[in-house]
Amino acid sequence: MALTLVEAAKLQSGDVVQSAVIEMFAQESDILRVLPFDDIAGNALRYNIEAALPGIAFRGVNEAFPESTGVINPATEALVIAGGDLDVDRFIIQTQGAGVRATHERMKVKALAAGWTQKFLKGDSSTNPREFDGLQKRLVNAQVLPAGLTAGGSPLSLSTLDEAIDAVDNPTHLMMSKAFRRKFTIAARTTSVAGNLTWTADAFGRRVANYNDLPILVAYGANGGDDILAFDEATASGPATGTSLYVLSIGAGRLQGIQNGGMNVRDMGELQSAPVYRTRVEWYTGILLQHARAAARVRYIANSPIVA
Repeated sequence: MALTLVEAAKLQSGDVVQSAVIEMFAQESDILRVLPFDDIAGNALRYNIEAALPGIAFRGVNEAFPESTGVINPATEALVIAGGDLDVDRFIIQTQGAGVRATHERMKVKALAAGWTQKFLKGDSSTNPREFDGLQKRLVNAQVLPAGLTAGGSPLSLSTLDEAIDAVDNPTHLMMSKAFRRKFTIAARTTSVAGNLTWTADAFGRRVANYNDLPILVAYGANGGDDILAFDEATASGPATGTSLYVLSIGAGRLQGIQNGGMNVRDMGELQSAPVYRTRVEWYTGILLQHARAAARVRYIANSPIVA
């Protein structure tokens, strides 16, 4: 059964450090908090993508049904190796206490979570074969909708967003930048727009905005770093001042993660080559888009208020 990282951390009862790191990892990324991961054997998974359903017909007496078969496209998803090493000098630990090591580990986890989220959206194996392809590269044709064709981008209309939601089979979440989420808050206060925005709490007790009952996931860099979905994407024409919004259908058989063995956190002890204590975080991971309508992207969105 596929588990989210929050659920997986609860099962690491014998390793407090590993459990803490896994939970921190989920806490630092909205998508990692909700995305389920399946454990697989080997370094890749061969699976099928449902492309089209078979047809049906009506027949008369003594007539035969016409044959109709659905379309299944085989695909293979390889795992990539994500992680990093963290070194803390003995001097820092001796003079500031052992707790400072946990502080540095948390900083590393923040960076790793932000890096994984960036690849989830914008990874490109043709540019870097060590990473997996993100949604920006995977989504094509009818699963990519333009906000408009205006030079420099167009305002997002709620009607276009609703169209994107309808393009996804069983949508569960929206994903956007923190800056663009604020535009939904403004739209909800604007009577001429009146976006259907509500608030709930996530697994860590934090407030989560919802549009039409779909929780809004935020993609942002660690500690206010570079915004993953900043207004720096190409538009239909003109300057690269647009952004994108994603509609996701998260779950088994749709959009989910894969891994081999779960996240591994190892205390390597003091190195012989340097007076530092090393912690290594390693994760053999990937993502699956198992349904042709498991996600959609609205692109060419300008840095403008949302319209009806």
